[in-house]
Amino acid sequence: MQNNILSNRAEIDFLQSAFQIEGYYLTNQQVVAWAVAVNIEPIPFEKMNKWSFHPKTGNLEHESRKFFAIEGIQIATNWGNNSNWSQPIINQPEIGFLGFITKKIKGVLHFLIQAKIEPGNINFVQLSPTLQATKSNYSKVHKGKTPLYLGYFNGEKNARVLLDQLQSEQGSRFLKKRNRNMIVEIEEEIEIDDDFCWVTLGQIKSLLKQDNLVNMDTRTVISGISFGSYPQNGVALVRHFVYQQRDDGDRKQQMLLSALNSENGYYSFEEILSWITRLKSKFELDVNRIPLAEVQGWVKTPTEIHHKDRKYFSVIGCNIHIGNREVVSWCQPLIKSAQEGIIAFLVKQINGIPHFLVQAKVEAGNFDILELAPTVQCLTGNYRKGLNEYEVPFIREVLETTPERVLYRSLQSEEGGRFYREQNLNIIAEVKDDFLAELPENYMWMTLNQLYTFIKFNNYLNIQARSLLAAVTF
Repeated sequence: MQNNILSNRAEIDFLQSAFQIEGYYLTNQQVVAWAVAVNIEPIPFEKMNKWSFHPKTGNLEHESRKFFAIEGIQIATNWGNNSNWSQPIINQPEIGFLGFITKKIKGVLHFLIQAKIEPGNINFVQLSPTLQATKSNYSKVHKGKTPLYLGYFNGEKNARVLLDQLQSEQGSRFLKKRNRNMIVEIEEEIEIDDDFCWVTLGQIKSLLKQDNLVNMDTRTVISGISFGSYPQNGVALVRHFVYQQRDDGDRKQQMLLSALNSENGYYSFEEILSWITRLKSKFELDVNRIPLAEVQGWVKTPTEIHHKDRKYFSVIGCNIHIGNREVVSWCQPLIKSAQEGIIAFLVKQINGIPHFLVQAKVEAGNFDILELAPTVQCLTGNYRKGLNEYEVPFIREVLETTPERVLYRSLQSEEGGRFYREQNLNIIAEVKDDFLAELPENYMWMTLNQLYTFIKFNNYLNIQARSLLAAVTF
C-alpha cells in the first residue's frame, strides 16, 4: 500500500497543500490586501468603442470579429415545462487558458495566484489563476501585452503538467463554451510580478469562506484536482502519510473519507454512467443559432437588451479602465443577472460516507445535452413565488436548512469578464438520514470520489457544481 501511495506523488502533494491553511509566502490577511485603480461605467451601446450591432443580424460584435459576440439561439427540447424559446447568448468559440503555476516551497506545493480585476467583479479585485486568457488575448488581437507566464502553459518553457482538462462554462449564458484548465509544476526560480503571490491550496480553500474573493476561474481549476482513490482501509494511512499531527473534527474527517474512498458508494461508477447515458438518450436539445434581431420576447433599448418580463438577465454596455491589465482601457458588453440566485448541494450519510445529491441538468448552451449540476441551481432568483415557470426541487430543504447543518455558506461571484456584478448564495448542507428515499429521475447520490472522477472527463460536471466542490475542505 505504501509503495502505491508514494507512486501517486502529485495527488499526495495536492492533499498536503490542501491541509496547509497558512502558507510560507504570505498570510491570508496579506493576500486580501491588494488594490489597484479601477473605473467601470455602464454606457449606451452606441458609445461602445469598437463594438456595434450588425446591420443585418443585429448581433452585437467587436470590429475584429474576435473575442465574443452576443447572438441569438432558438431552442426546442423535451426537457422541463418550456419546450420552445429563444434567447440572447454569448458565442465565444475560442478555447482559452485557465492555469496555475505551482512550486514546492519548504516541501509544500504552492499555487501562484494573481490579484486580478475583471470589469464585472463586485469588489473589483479577486484571486485568479496565474494565467487567465482567451485566445484573442494571448494572440494579442487587442494589440496589448502578452499575458505573463504564458510560456509555461503553451509548451514554450519547461513545466510538469499536473492537470490538463477541457471544462465547460455557464450553459445558460454561453454557447458550448469551454476552457483549458491546467496546473503545471516548476522547479526553477521565476520573477514574480507585483500582482502575484504564492499560496497553498489550503489557503485558497480557506479564503473561499469569504464572500466574492476567490474568482470563478480559480474555483473551476482547483475543483479538477484529484486526491487519489483508495480502499477504505487505505484512507487512514494516506492521511497519516500526508499530515501526522493534525486533529480535525468529525465532519472534515468524513469529507476526506468521501474524497478518497473508492468503495461503499451507494451507486457504482458503472451505474452512474449508465444513468447519465440513459438521460442523454431520453432528452433532446435542439439549438439553432439565429440573428439576435429575431429573438422573441426580448426588448432592445439604447442601454440594454432585457427580457420583456425583466427576468433572467440583460445585456449592457460598459466603458472600462483597469490599471494592471494588458490593455488598460476598453469597452465591452456584459451580462447582468436579474437577481441573485442560489447554488446548493445537499449531503447525506450513506454507508458511512457523505454523498452529494447531484442533478443532471439540461441547459441551452451545453456541449452534450446535459451536465451534472448541484442539487439546486437557480441563477436568477426564479425560485421565488411568481417568478418561476417551474418548481425547483429541494429548494425548500435548502432555504429551511438549520445553521448547525450548514457545512459551507458564502456569496460567490460568477465570472467577472462576462458577467456584471453577479453573485449567488453558495451552500453545502447536511440532511437527516431519513431524507427522501425516492428521487426524481434526474437526481442521484454520489460520493466526492465519484464526482472527482467524473471531473477528469470533459463536459460531465457543470461550472456551478465544480465551483461549489472547490470549497470542500478536509
